[in-house]
Amino acid sequence: MKNLPTKADARGASFSVSDFIEAGGDRLRLSVIAGGRSLDRMVEEPILNRPGLALAGFYDHFAWRRLHLIGRGEVAYLRSLDSATRLGRVKAMIDRKAFCFIFTNGHVPSKDEVEIAEASGAILLSTPLKTRVFANQATFVLERLAAPSATIYGTMVEVAGVGVLFEGDPGLGKSETALGLVKRGAALVADDLTCVRKDVGNDTLYGSASESTAGYMEIRGIGIVHIPSMFGVNAVRDEKRVQLVITFKLLDDVRGEIDRIGQRRRFRTILGVDVPNVVIPVSEGRDLVNLVETAVQQQKLIFAGHHPVADLSIRLRRRAGKTKYNFAKKREKING
Repeated sequence: MKNLPTKADARGASFSVSDFIEAGGDRLRLSVIAGGRSLDRMVEEPILNRPGLALAGFYDHFAWRRLHLIGRGEVAYLRSLDSATRLGRVKAMIDRKAFCFIFTNGHVPSKDEVEIAEASGAILLSTPLKTRVFANQATFVLERLAAPSATIYGTMVEVAGVGVLFEGDPGLGKSETALGLVKRGAALVADDLTCVRKDVGNDTLYGSASESTAGYMEIRGIGIVHIPSMFGVNAVRDEKRVQLVITFKLLDDVRGEIDRIGQRRRFRTILGVDVPNVVIPVSEGRDLVNLVETAVQQQKLIFAGHHPVADLSIRLRRRAGKTKYNFAKKREKING
């Protein structure tokens, strides 16, 4: 599915009927029957609605902001009505601000229904897909289009199965580190600019590259390189869950601020989701590729419930307690 430019924030993205048709592509196979001049109309509620009660003349709580699905049952009911009643029901929904109707199973609206839609600016679409198939696929497209999203200046890679987003000032080696990781079996997701979307249902983030730059990297001194051509198709990922954010900072900028033993866990909040964050100081001679791989393995252990700092703390306390006990016993023996 194409990544379309939409106005997005932490609450979600806004998109038009035209965006929906384009994003659906071959998946939805939508044709415009009427209302072509109104395709820039914004979809206010990205949900499908089957207007059975409205077709029967009951309009209380009518969900006019949604896209209305006209399946085999709805078409059969409309065709069972006399012409005046049928057109009256269609016009009543449009008068109550319903603006987009999608006919499934290859059905198309009648000529008089098209005339009513054209006169009022309503949009009529048709698809050859069965209703249940279209509903399933369209829900996926609508969720993707409406997902809260953000564009972050950073590079993203998959390292040992973990989606890692690099951020930091230009010139600190984000792309070079990503390239080194790819040469050691990692996969590139996005370079320099990462598109992040939020899965609202699971409260998780997914990163991807823009459609125009996917698979490409810019390496200072070399230029643009195409990762799939150099390392094969397995060296890239279309999309990956963001599970760790690594922030590169100059050592002089964080001197005295780094938690050397990692006792305090850091998080980076993106679109309202807290993602584990590790700050790696950058200085001459540091092996950033090795440090990133170590940070990822450390994070995998934490995901699995193993916390090295806590485990070491428990071991030291036990050791201290045992030493204190032995000292007390030795003292008792001397005094006795």
